[in-house]
Amino acid sequence: MRACQTITVSLPAAMAEQVEKTSREEHRTCSELVLEALRIYISIRQFPEEAPTTAEQRAIARGRAAYERGDYITLDELRRQEAVARGPRRARAKVT
Repeated sequence: MRACQTITVSLPAAMAEQVEKTSREEHRTCSELVLEALRIYISIRQFPEEAPTTAEQRAIARGRAAYERGDYITLDELRRQEAVARGPRRARAKVT
């Protein structure tokens, strides 16, 4: 008995080109690329989607409203603020 089974899949021409291009760029076979994609897809589907609680829905709505008002900062801005709050970095002692 074979360890692998061959399956034929039809793809739109544009997607088939993307698969071939990606496999060339990553130096992998199309089979390896599709196999990884299917593994990821199946692993994601194993986790059931949960409905947010009422409190979570309100928090999401507040966050979306704040975003629409422009009341947000980028990740880079947040990191800069945290770096300023920490203060200057101290030089570490040299280890010999």
